[in-house]
Amino acid sequence: MDQVLVTRRLVDGVVERLVPYCRVEQHDSETPMARAELLAAVAGKAAVVTTLDDVVDGEFLDAAGPGLRVVANHAVGFHNVDTAACAARGVTVTNTPGVLTEATADFTWALLLAATRRLAEGERLIRSGEPWAWAPTFMLGTELSGARLGILGMGRIGQAVARRAFGFGMELAYHNRSRLPAEQEHGARWVGLDELLATSDVLVVTCPLSEATRHLLDATTIAQLPPGAVLVSVVAGIVDELALAAALASGHLSAAAVDNFEREPAVPAELLAQPTAVLAPHLGSATVRTRRAMGDLAVDNVLAVLNGKAPVTPVA
Repeated sequence: MDQVLVTRRLVDGVVERLVPYCRVEQHDSETPMARAELLAAVAGKAAVVTTLDDVVDGEFLDAAGPGLRVVANHAVGFHNVDTAACAARGVTVTNTPGVLTEATADFTWALLLAATRRLAEGERLIRSGEPWAWAPTFMLGTELSGARLGILGMGRIGQAVARRAFGFGMELAYHNRSRLPAEQEHGARWVGLDELLATSDVLVVTCPLSEATRHLLDATTIAQLPPGAVLVSVVAGIVDELALAAALASGHLSAAAVDNFEREPAVPAELLAQPTAVLAPHLGSATVRTRRAMGDLAVDNVLAVLNGKAPVTPVA
């Protein structure tokens, strides 16, 4: 039987699907494997189900040996995988697109509403036990009705975020590498990046991380947003976290919300210090149904490749 490594605890019932067909070794923990432990465990495996914390590079592939056939990343992103190195060795790489779109879009709106209506600040105030009283000027936030929503990255998640904006009567614009073929279906118009930044009362970042997009939103580009704008990001690495903290500290941004950090679980102290920042621990796809679907898709990819079939969702 082929040997398969699963590098993290998955939701109930997913790993069990592999057991009748493979010899499964699982790191049954919420925390990632230490690098040395991962390299030792991958030796001789035909397949590995990885997460974004697992760096798949030349060293990893050397440790695995020539029998490795598929790396099934339990995520949409795959910046942790050296796809060129895998291709050079005939190793298939897959991801889990599509199945987490709706859950992530829902959570993006949860972040957006929490930031604009100062929900996290209010919740902290109540729990602190400090005295407070309603007043006409107390904890005023930003109203979404009629506001201009900019979406940076109009892929599956960006489009799902746009669909949810209809009920708020917002004006939608987006920036993408290419224009959508049927913009009217999404109620959004394509604009250049500079225009998107200059005209967005709320900017939502959903574009994938690449060398071209890393720190695309730095001090200079964040400064192009209108004074008092709100920035929401569900992708790590696009927003320079220190620049974001500075923009909040200066008051240029009225609020921000972030669900995905560059050096998780570490978050810069400068960002933690900002009371108008809503900070979530990577919860975008964290529903039982979605995490099961992600796990099942990773398993489907493993079984397909090990059985000589085409992967379900190969990374291009």
